[in-house]
Amino acid sequence: MAHALLHLITTRPQLLVDHAQAYAELANADLDAVTSAWKRQLRLAAAALCGAAVATVLAGVALMLWAVIPAAQIEAPWALVAAPLLPALVALGCVLAARADSERQAFGNLKEQVQADLLMLRQVGAVS
Repeated sequence: MAHALLHLITTRPQLLVDHAQAYAELANADLDAVTSAWKRQLRLAAAALCGAAVATVLAGVALMLWAVIPAAQIEAPWALVAAPLLPALVALGCVLAARADSERQAFGNLKEQVQADLLMLRQVGAVS
């Protein structure tokens, strides 16, 4: 295997350069994908945090209003529940979306290519 690889490097070095360049392009593409995924995760986490904070504040206000105003005078008691519910649902949606995105493997294409190249080298070594 080493002899065949060494012979290939000495006789056709451009192939090695092309292969290394392809690896660099693949790594760059994977890095771009990981960076954009991290940015999306950060945006979703910030939106979830803001939604949870707004829901908490609105729930506190609703609780204070419910405690201060007699039940017979509250014209729309459902509004005390509905007001904090919308930002809470937004926060939950952001958390679920962030969890769904986190299951992707970082640099998966690069890992697959390295494994394919190692398998090819083993096969060439077995033949030689």
